[in-house]
Amino acid sequence: MSTPGTVPIKERKSRSLVKAISWRVVALVVLGTVSYIVTGTWEETTLITAIYSVLQIFIYFLHERGWDLIKWGKPDAIDQLPAAHEITPAEADAIVNRLKKLGYVE
Repeated sequence: MSTPGTVPIKERKSRSLVKAISWRVVALVVLGTVSYIVTGTWEETTLITAIYSVLQIFIYFLHERGWDLIKWGKPDAIDQLPAAHEITPAEADAIVNRLKKLGYVE
């Protein structure tokens, strides 16, 4: 749980989408291999793999975004991260403002 004055860290939606697509490429190879072993035909393998893969991109994206809402296992805030050295309040504000501008924190 965040304490007052902290900034929660969130993953960007574009990152979740790219992760979903890369996972589907891996799953496509596995599903295509299994489908071909079971059906023995490229036509059925292609149809099964294409339909399932397109659906799974969107399902995984929604799953990933749902998990982003769950606080369990995530750092609470930027101030919880270890610093290499002490920074001034002005430096801290500049960092937070830059992260906000980049869309990493709200």
